[in-house]
Amino acid sequence: MLAETQQSRQLATEESSGRERIVRAVLDDIRPNLKRDGGDCELIGIDGNKIMVKLTGACLFCKLASVTLAGIQARLIERLGEFVRLIPVAESARTGHRTLRKTHRAAHLPGQ
Repeated sequence: MLAETQQSRQLATEESSGRERIVRAVLDDIRPNLKRDGGDCELIGIDGNKIMVKLTGACLFCKLASVTLAGIQARLIERLGEFVRLIPVAESARTGHRTLRKTHRAAHLPGQ
């Protein structure tokens, strides 16, 4: 029974690393087009069918960022063979809410 559990974990790990390779390959395929316009897209994480990315550079302020994300999502669905949701995250999402709370509290210190 223990051997079956270890085999299941190993299979899940191999599957997730293969999935991450595909996601990174899709982003690498699209990257030259983004960089040509002064932007980029960085993989933040994968959680089940949710793929979190961060747009950087010119992509942050581009009016067509949603179109770019939809195109990346369509290509991911095509390459992975299953529905995934591409979720854009802000810079603060990577550092966590704790940093935001500290900043917020510091702004309200008495005597300032």
